Amino acid sequence: MSKYNKVGFVPVMVILSLLAACSDDKSANQTTTETAMDHAQKHLDPKYVCPMHPNIIRDKPGNCPICGMTLIKKEPEQVSKPAEKKILYWVAPMDPSYRRDGPGKSPMGMDLVPVYDEGGDSDVTISSAVENNLGVRTLPVERGKLWRKIDTVGYVDFDENRISHIHLRSTGWIEKLIVHSEGERVKKGQLLFELYSPELVNAQDDYIQALRTGNKFLLSASRERLQALGISDQQIKVIQKKMRSEQFVRVYAPQDGIVAKLMVREGMYVSPQMEVMSLADLSSIWILGEVFESQANWVKEGQPADVRLSYIPGREWEGSVEYIYPSLNQKTRTLKVRLRFDNPDEVLKPNMFANVSIYGGPKEQTLIIPREALIRGGGDDRVILALGKGRFRAVRVTAGIESGNWIEIMAGLQEGDRVVTSGQFLIDSEASQKASFGRMQSPSEPTEPSMDKTRKIGKAQTDGQTMDTSAPAPVDHSAHQSMEKPVPVDHSAQQAKDENVPAAMEHSQHEAQAAPLRGRGVLHEILPAEHKVKMSHDPIPALQWSSMTMYFKVKPEVKLDGLNVDDKVEFELENGTGGYVIKTIRLAK
Repeated sequence: MSKYNKVGFVPVMVILSLLAACSDDKSANQTTTETAMDHAQKHLDPKYVCPMHPNIIRDKPGNCPICGMTLIKKEPEQVSKPAEKKILYWVAPMDPSYRRDGPGKSPMGMDLVPVYDEGGDSDVTISSAVENNLGVRTLPVERGKLWRKIDTVGYVDFDENRISHIHLRSTGWIEKLIVHSEGERVKKGQLLFELYSPELVNAQDDYIQALRTGNKFLLSASRERLQALGISDQQIKVIQKKMRSEQFVRVYAPQDGIVAKLMVREGMYVSPQMEVMSLADLSSIWILGEVFESQANWVKEGQPADVRLSYIPGREWEGSVEYIYPSLNQKTRTLKVRLRFDNPDEVLKPNMFANVSIYGGPKEQTLIIPREALIRGGGDDRVILALGKGRFRAVRVTAGIESGNWIEIMAGLQEGDRVVTSGQFLIDSEASQKASFGRMQSPSEPTEPSMDKTRKIGKAQTDGQTMDTSAPAPVDHSAHQSMEKPVPVDHSAQQAKDENVPAAMEHSQHEAQAAPLRGRGVLHEILPAEHKVKMSHDPIPALQWSSMTMYFKVKPEVKLDGLNVDDKVEFELENGTGGYVIKTIRLAK
C-alpha cells in the first residue's frame, strides 16, 4: 500500500466509526427517548424540609429542630419547556394607552412592544403532605337559596303609644304626693297627688251657684269650664251631690304602668307648662335598631324579626318591623328602624342592648360560597380555586349580598368549582408573590432565523432625546429625515428586553441625579438654529446608556462656534424640564 493510500485510509475508517456510533444512538433513541431536561431531572438532589419552616432543609429524613414535625421529602420540580405566551396587544413603550392589534410604530416613531397573556403564572403547586399539614379544606360552589338576613344591634325603649304625661291646666300647689319616686308601679284610677288651686275652687263655686239658680245656660257653661280645667266627671258628680266646693282637687292615674318621670315634690308650686310626671306601660316595648346603608333596601315594614339578649341566654322574642325612619344618621351612616315586641312579663327593660335579626326574604338560585372562603382586598375580592392534584389559583370574584355564614358570588366562579376555606391566606400570599415575580420577568423572545446574533433593541425615547440602538441608522423624528450611517452598539451592555427599555431608562435617570452626567462623542451634524446636535457618544455609566447615535438638545446659552462635523467632543448633560440637554460642550483633549 502506498503512502497516499495509507493517508486516505485513516479518514475513511474514522467516518465509518462515527456512522456506526450514530446508528447505535439512533437505535437507542428509538427504544427510549430522553431529552436534556429529562436527563437533568435525574440529577436533581431531593432534600427534606419542614412543612412549617421551609428554611429547615436536611439531606436525610428526621425531625424539625424548631417544631419537632417530621421532615418531608421535597419533590423536585418538573422541568418543562416554557410554553409560548399569547400576545394580547401591542403598546407604545412610552405611552401604554396607545394600543394596536399588531406590530407597528407609535406616534413618536418607536417600535410597539407586545403585551403577553400571563395565563396561569399565579398557579401554586404544593405536595399532598404539605396540604395536609396546612389543614387545607375545600368546599364546592353551590347554587341555592340565600336569605337576606340582617344582623344588627338595638336598644330597648318605651312604646311611646303607651306613655301618659301628667300636666295641670291651672296653677297651684302640691298639697299631698302619693307617688314618691320614679319606677313605682301604679294602677289605672289610683290617686297620684292632691292639688290646691284657687282657680279650681272658684270654678267649683260658679258651678254650685249655677245649680242653685237653675239657669241652664250658666249650668252648662260652668260645667264645661270644670271639665276644661281637668276635673273628671266623677268629681263633678260629687260636687253636685254635696253642693260644696272641694279645696283640694285629686288627680288620678289614667293607665296602668310605672312612673317613668317624677318632676315634683310635696309643697311645690306648679304651672301648666310644667310636666308633673309621666307614666309608661311596659307590656309592649320598642326596639330601635341600626341598619347599615348597604342593607337599607332589604328592610320593609311588617317583616319578621327576632331579638336575643346576651344576659338572658336561650330565650328569643319574636316581633316585626313597625316603622322605618325616613333619613339616615349623618354620623354613623345607618338607618334607624323600629320594631315592636310584646313584653307581658316585662323582662325587657328600657335601655337594654339586644341582638336583632331581621329577615328580608330569600334570593333564589344564586351562587353561594362560605364567607370564610372570600379574601377581601383593598381593590378587589378573590378566592383560592382548587384545580386538583395539589394545584391552586387565586381568582378574582364579584361578591354580592352576605347573609350569615354565606355570601353571594355574582361573577368569577361556576357551580361545582371547589374553593379553599382553610389555609387560603398562605396560598394567596404565595400566588401573589409568584405573579409579581412573573410580571417583573420579560416574556421570552422568538429565536431569530438568521445567524446574526445582534440584538435589536428597537427605538426608545427618553425626556426629549430620540435614541436608536438598532442596526439601522437613527432617525430624527422631529424633522423626519434619515441619518447617514449606522452606528455600532455595545450589545454586551444591552441585555434588557424590548419592553423593558423604558423602565431601565427610568431607573437610570433616578441614579443619574447623584453622579456627574459627562460623556464623550463624535459630532455628525450641528444645527445651531434648532439648538440641537447629532453625535455618536460613548457609554455614559451615570445613565447606564450604551454607545449610540442620537440627537441632543443644547441649552440656548451654549455656543457651538468652533465646532465642526467629525470633531471629538466632551460634553456634560443636565436634566431639564424637557429631558436631558447639553449644558457644556468642548473639543476633547
